[in-house]
Amino acid sequence: MNLIDAAILGIVEGITEFLPISSTGHLIVAASMLGIHGEAKVKTFEIAIQIGAIFAVIWAYRTRFNGAIKGVTRVENAQRLFINLFIAFLPAAIVGLLFLKYIKLYLFNAYGVAAASIVGALVIFWVERPSRRVDRSVEARVRDVDHMTVLDALKVGFAQCFGLIPGMSRSGSALVGGMLFGLSRNVATEFSFFLGVPTLAAASLYSLWKDRALLSMQDLPHFAIGLIVSFVVALIVIRWLIRFVATNTLVVFAWYRIVFGVLILASGYFGWISWSP
Repeated sequence: MNLIDAAILGIVEGITEFLPISSTGHLIVAASMLGIHGEAKVKTFEIAIQIGAIFAVIWAYRTRFNGAIKGVTRVENAQRLFINLFIAFLPAAIVGLLFLKYIKLYLFNAYGVAAASIVGALVIFWVERPSRRVDRSVEARVRDVDHMTVLDALKVGFAQCFGLIPGMSRSGSALVGGMLFGLSRNVATEFSFFLGVPTLAAASLYSLWKDRALLSMQDLPHFAIGLIVSFVVALIVIRWLIRFVATNTLVVFAWYRIVFGVLILASGYFGWISWSP
């Protein structure tokens, strides 16, 4: 992997991390197309550059996080936010520790990503079916992140577990799960952003620590480029997505997932691209 490859993967990570289309899935496909598949170091890189997206969330919501940190010992809303994030983080953390080795071994491939992308699209179509979109702004039970309960957070946390499967999307699983459990579209989107901070940080740092023997100082420029590029691009996407979901459904992302998955399967079947096993 050269520096241009690292920058390209940083762009892919920044664009896809918070959209319901799976950043890990797109990184696997992009790396395979660039011819840098098959190395454990590359898989670690794909996970580690998520740190750039974490910093994008922290920067975009710096006022909110700063206020929450300052008021954590005396402000009820600040305490509730951190408790909810901790509760929502636990399910994916436990499942990830138990099964991440097998997920990386068996599911980090283009065909698995394609299948998960299509399944995820069908879920979005079901959630966004017209009978559920009569007036979501009225039917939503929770219209502010500060009004979420511990049970709401736990439900979103279990939904996020599906995002451990490459192609399903962590943010998409949390977002769609939140909407199913009564959160408004905006609240589900914001909470999926916030939840990405502990989840992505834990996944990235754990992967770096676990595979530290594979890394050397020569890898530092590649990781730095990937992090910086993913930060800049993710910051743009976060600000755009908040405006988009305020007035639009997620159906466009479902159609994209279908096209994405079908193209991968078709290109492999017809021999247009030889995907890495």
